[in-house]
Amino acid sequence: MTLWFVFALMTVAAIFAVLWPLGRSGRAQDQGSQNQAGEVAVYKDQLAEIERDLAAGLIAAPEAEAARVEISRRLLAAAGSESSPDLKSAPSLKWRRAAAVLALIGLPLVAIGVYMPLGSPRLQDFPLAQRERGAGSGMARSLENLVVQVEQHLEKNPTDGRGWNVLAPVLQRLGRFDDAVRAYRNSLTYNGESAERRSDLGEAISAAAGGVVTAEAKTEFERAHALDADDPKANYFLGLAAEQDGRKDDAANIWRALLAKAPADAPWRPLVQSSLARVGGGGTMPLSDETIAASKDMAEGDRNAMVRGMVERLATRLKQNGDDVEGWLRLVRAYLVMGDRDKAMGASTDARQAVAKDAERLRQLNEGLKTLGLDG
Repeated sequence: MTLWFVFALMTVAAIFAVLWPLGRSGRAQDQGSQNQAGEVAVYKDQLAEIERDLAAGLIAAPEAEAARVEISRRLLAAAGSESSPDLKSAPSLKWRRAAAVLALIGLPLVAIGVYMPLGSPRLQDFPLAQRERGAGSGMARSLENLVVQVEQHLEKNPTDGRGWNVLAPVLQRLGRFDDAVRAYRNSLTYNGESAERRSDLGEAISAAAGGVVTAEAKTEFERAHALDADDPKANYFLGLAAEQDGRKDDAANIWRALLAKAPADAPWRPLVQSSLARVGGGGTMPLSDETIAASKDMAEGDRNAMVRGMVERLATRLKQNGDDVEGWLRLVRAYLVMGDRDKAMGASTDARQAVAKDAERLRQLNEGLKTLGLDG
């Protein structure tokens, strides 16, 4: 009820704001008449001034005549406007106020009369879960409707490169991989060559093949790599193609090089790191909390042999390459899980020294250490 009351107040306020001028007297019109009278007086003064300048020899006769004609024309226009007010634009105050009152009362009644047969005032609220499901399905329908509209536009304008560029990733997101491949090809045709478009096309071809980097997809990734040797998507999928061909060493080398050039906060780093660990690249140590926690159930000797061996290899690698912020954080977390806080503190100190010259890496390291409870 409170919500309906607020809506009612807002409606009344909006009606008053619109209809208030109808109930006011014609002061604005009177003011306009005064302004027009002032214009007439100004033009008369200008005519008198021209006569004075002409008599004093300050202005030539032809120039005076031209100015006199122009000012006289404006004077006649202003005088005519003043003497013939627009009677149609000034209805009587009585009728305007009656119209305002009628609108103030009639509009809410009409709105209620329309809402009652068409609306659902007694409809109960939906539980949160149902609303979330409804919102999700509604978003999917909206996306599909958008795709239909864009496709209809492209049927009439097949050379619209920007349209194909917008449509292709949406089709891929909806799982329409074959249509996405066609859209990416059209995007290349009408937008021109780029490493990003070639990589996107190769990814769509791979998705259509169930995740397999086919020969056709590999060709697209190689073309993207030729255009930009540092394109991350092309390099990742070329490594994946090598892995699928059984050339795990080649895949590891491609992914190591990709990680070496990648920014520390690149969102795709975890994917490449897990892929590198999968082929036994050794570039990242799969030293997770779950692995260390599981080792606690092992015999003391076996647990120490496994966990400490992993930790030592990780620590040795970080001494050789100290730019790996995630590696330092894994090492510190491993020491903490093992209960060796002193070594964790020592590793955090070494890590800060290793990345001290890189402000961005130092910031990421400090945030990670703070999460682990090592602020100092």
